Order: sequence, then C-alpha cells, then structure tokens
Amino acid sequence: MSNFEKSVKYFKEGKFQDSLELINTCIHEESSNLEYYFFRARVQSRIGNYDGSLKDFDHLISLEPFNPTFISDRAVVLHLLERNDEAMEEFDRAINLEPGNPYRYSSRAYFKDRIGDLQGAIADYEKAIELDPEDAVAYNNKGLVEEKLGYQSRSKKSFEKADDLVGYKPKKESSKADALPPIGDKPTNGSDRISMEPMDPNEVPRKITLSGYLNTLKSVFTDKTTQREFLDFIKAGFKKKND
Repeated sequence: MSNFEKSVKYFKEGKFQDSLELINTCIHEESSNLEYYFFRARVQSRIGNYDGSLKDFDHLISLEPFNPTFISDRAVVLHLLERNDEAMEEFDRAINLEPGNPYRYSSRAYFKDRIGDLQGAIADYEKAIELDPEDAVAYNNKGLVEEKLGYQSRSKKSFEKADDLVGYKPKKESSKADALPPIGDKPTNGSDRISMEPMDPNEVPRKITLSGYLNTLKSVFTDKTTQREFLDFIKAGFKKKND
C-alpha cells in the first residue's frame, strides 16, 4: 500500500493527523502531483486548519484556474473562514464553469441554507433535482429548508421522495428499532432529520478535455476580450501537456 493509499485510509478512519503526516510526505516526494495537494486541502479543512486548506486550494487554482472542483471546494473553505461574500462568488464561478453538474447547485444551496438565504437554497436544490431527479440528498435537504419556512406539505413530499429513492419503506408491523432510518436521520434519534452535506461524485478532480472547456466558454464569458484570453490560456495549457 502506497503512502497516499495509507493517507486516504487514515482519513476514512478519522485519523486525520496521521493522514496529514503521510500526505505531507507524498507532497515532499512528488511536489508536482495536484491530487496530493487536493487531498491535503481536504484533510486540513477537516482538522480545522482552514488557512492551510485555503493555501493549498490557492496553489491548485494558480495552476488550473478554471477547474470547477477546485473553485467549489475553495468556496467551502472561504465559508468556514466566514468570508461569505467571496465564497458566494466562487460558488457562482463553479456553476458558470459547469452548469450541467447538479452537485454545483447542491453545494451552493447548502451554503445558502447556512447563511439564511432559504428561498435561494430551495431554488438551487430544485435545479439540482432537475438535473438529477434521483438525488436523494437534494430532496432531503430541500425538505429541511421547506420545513424551516413552514411549508409542511411540501417538505413532507420532499422527505417521502428522498426516502423512496433510498428504499426506505418500513413495514407497518416492523418495530422502530428494526426499521431502517430515513436518509439524513441522526443515529441517536430516529425522528430528527439532519441536513446532509452534498458529496462531490469526483473524489479527485477529473481532468477536463479541451472540447469540454470550449463548450463552457460561451456560458462563462460574454466579453470578447476575456473570451480570447481564456481561449489562449487553454490552448497553451493543452499544448504544453501534449508536448
């Protein structure tokens, strides 16, 4: 097992300091590997070193400034640092770069919920569901926001849809102890739902192809000069990788 695999294993086991020590070793041995910096940023965020996490994301974005995964995760760290205006700008950028990814909307919705923009959160969750009708977490979290706003019938429908998507259908004769808890339930209290943080399906940032970048160009920039600068940057980057 490689040091990186061990670091990931420790992270999953909740041994964050051990995970950090090993990922630091990985970076020392292979400082050009962006996957290592990306993982370390997440480890540092988990142990509360938000400044260190932000520094890693800044490094990543300096190398890949149009990577929506880096940008979206950096937004989360900015929120944890209570720099919410900057966080919102980054969430917006990530969506502009990848408007067809439901996770981008769920992430911004989760953030909006936390800062009190409940109507905005519902709108983003609905967009995420439009893009992925089987997103149980989006339904669950939307139901919680609707509940906060007093939309009881709407929240009930959202919860029922979330439970249906994960197969939560306890039999009437089943005892509460035997029944599977609905999605989002606290382990210690089967009746209280909790908001579930959206999970990026890409644990490590996927490489975006040149055609993929170009397909987002029109939606990202309207200014012609900025479009040309962006195009020159992308062409130069892909040419360098292919040399």
